[in-house]
Amino acid sequence: MDTVKVCIQRLPHSAGLPLPRRMSHHAAGFDLVAAVESEVVINPGKWELIPTGLQIALPPGYEAQVRPRSGLALKNGVTVLNSPGTIDADYRGEVKVILANLGEVPFSVCRGERIAQLVINSVPLVVLEECAELPVTERGQGGFGHTGR
Repeated sequence: MDTVKVCIQRLPHSAGLPLPRRMSHHAAGFDLVAAVESEVVINPGKWELIPTGLQIALPPGYEAQVRPRSGLALKNGVTVLNSPGTIDADYRGEVKVILANLGEVPFSVCRGERIAQLVINSVPLVVLEECAELPVTERGQGGFGHTGR
């Protein structure tokens, strides 16, 4: 298994908060925590941009995806609105999470609460090439439920 170094920098408003970490040995994602100064309430059907107080430097050829936490989704109907949110290798701004409340009651985000996961993936260098015709496949143009339920 390859080891990839990702530099991470704290911003002042994340002082005292834990750095992202895996919650089990084989977990794919690092838990991100809220670096809010005070409680943020997200009403049903609404969303808020939640800071993490962190910046990262991904190496070329990598991306980070901000994904929902399954427990928040199941128990509270809270998810990441642009899931997965993509952080490109050349982005150096603060990592923030757009949390959406799809539940039926207001959801409170408190300082230090685990709000999302950060999953880091390699991205191949892809070159798009315009073609006059595409190769034929058995599936063809079938999509959106073409195989049944």
